[in-house]
Amino acid sequence: MSSYENFARVYDLFMDNIPYEEWCAYLTGLLREYNIEDGLILELGCGTGNATRILSSSGYDMIAIDNSPDMLEIAMEKKAEDGQDILYLLQDMREFELYGTVRAVVSICDSMNYITEKEDLLEVFRLVNNYLDPKGIFIFDLNTPYKYREILGEQTIAEDREDASFIWDNYFDEEENINEYDLSLFIPEEHSGEILYRKYEEVHYQKAYTLEEIRRVIEASGMKFLAAYDAFTHDPVKEDSERIYILAQESGK
Repeated sequence: MSSYENFARVYDLFMDNIPYEEWCAYLTGLLREYNIEDGLILELGCGTGNATRILSSSGYDMIAIDNSPDMLEIAMEKKAEDGQDILYLLQDMREFELYGTVRAVVSICDSMNYITEKEDLLEVFRLVNNYLDPKGIFIFDLNTPYKYREILGEQTIAEDREDASFIWDNYFDEEENINEYDLSLFIPEEHSGEILYRKYEEVHYQKAYTLEEIRRVIEASGMKFLAAYDAFTHDPVKEDSERIYILAQESGK
């Protein structure tokens, strides 16, 4: 799992195309279908807290976990500015701990794809099941094998902005179903009165899981598989779905 070290500094700048409000409206709509309109919610892989803040403003009591101190530092700065009552925890989702149970667990922005080993994914799901209230709901999204193979794989994405620039090279290994992101960041820094651009490099890995693989891991964890949707709809997953949402339910400890 990547810790988003230097990328954390410019994450919000380059992710400003993500419609977080719309994504969270869809997410809260799914929660309300299971009568979860308030109460304690856990977010896994919260990053800089963009979705966390929206869910908090929607009336949920939020706990949010991420394994990147750099991302959480930014999330905490936003919390201080907003005055929101959010509990941020620096933990690895493969071994997270809470003091009690929650009504629901959510995870978006393909955080689960960063769990590249099925055994680790199973442990995450077991922990989710353990910390959910009876019949509590787990909702998460995934990038699909189709997206890695047809959209991202072997592609280079680059942006040149006034505040920073990046080059993002993608390589998809179809045998291992692993997508490698080689990220080069160019961030301006002041040195002796001059603005110079320092280059930083990071490598991220994500796993492409099939829906059937995910269903099996959910069931092995003790949870009940509820549904899978083409993202932001209630339509079934399609062959060319790029992002999907999975719903599971606590089904006994």
